[in-house]
Amino acid sequence: MPETKHTASLAARAFQHRLAWPVLTLLLLLAVNAAFNPGFLHLEWRDGHLYGSLIDILNRAAPLVVVTLGMTLVIATRGIDISVGAVVAIAAASAAWMIGGAVDGETSRFPLWMAVGAALGVALVCGLWNGTLVAAVGMQPIIATLILMVAGRGLAQLITDGQIVTVYYKPYFFFGGSFLLGIPFSLFIATAVFAVLYLATTRTALGLFIQAVGINPSAARVAGIQARRLTLGAYAVCGLCAGIAGLLISSNVKSADGNNAGQLLELDAILAVTLGGTLLTGGRFSLVGSVIGALIIQTLTYAIYSLGVPPEINLVVKAVVVFAVMLLQSAEFRTSLRILFVRQNNGTGGIPS
Repeated sequence: MPETKHTASLAARAFQHRLAWPVLTLLLLLAVNAAFNPGFLHLEWRDGHLYGSLIDILNRAAPLVVVTLGMTLVIATRGIDISVGAVVAIAAASAAWMIGGAVDGETSRFPLWMAVGAALGVALVCGLWNGTLVAAVGMQPIIATLILMVAGRGLAQLITDGQIVTVYYKPYFFFGGSFLLGIPFSLFIATAVFAVLYLATTRTALGLFIQAVGINPSAARVAGIQARRLTLGAYAVCGLCAGIAGLLISSNVKSADGNNAGQLLELDAILAVTLGGTLLTGGRFSLVGSVIGALIIQTLTYAIYSLGVPPEINLVVKAVVVFAVMLLQSAEFRTSLRILFVRQNNGTGGIPS
């Protein structure tokens, strides 16, 4: 009996952990995919690379993971960035334009390092622009980033001259379409971004400062924390992460589309952050939870398409699933369900006030 109580206590504490429901949701989605697709969990070593549905999900989730990590820092400072999709398009368009359209696959208009550096530099400038409008000018984050969301998409189309720029330069394909040690290289990039941000926010005081700014910016400034600089830095990192995602996406599809690249990526990133347990009101955040949230979004997308859900309703299905998961993550909602269940079992009925 004592062992049973101890086990029940451990299980109760595990479910109280803020990452419990995201992990459970991810496992449930994986189980659904495995149930309807017998080969879902199968991994195969072919031509020196790992192949399989799981690898495909991880590879396609890498750009979203990178953007989500940057978005987490912005949301933790009580902000939001809805321009990341446009920044993805700008970075992809900049890199594609600098590489050029030589069809031999061996020549580039500028050296590869210069094209990649310029794309990341432009993305960083975009992040600094957003951060300046929010931290220095005092604009509302959604308005400040809405400006770049609209103008940035137009800027990307100006760079590409309104066309889809096809890239033939083979070394550029390595970022998003090649393998290292049998694993997609994009996963190494996403892991590196996560490791840098995780160490910076957990092994230094940066994470504590970000939480303080998100909880109460005025109190943080009184305590001596450079709240404006932290906010500016968060938006700069978010822009840089969007630039990295732009390189991964464009190198994977071997092209840059100023109109459609990164379309609705900002919404998936915000959903991933919230699914991971970070509150939109700022404060406490979880980079691990955000990564899990991004994997949930990508696994759900894979499930929708693999189960043959009609394209015209797949967004509705996606929204319903996300809504249900968010309800289950709500402590208030679970408490209400528990009280209602207890009252019904006791024969009192009714909904708690």
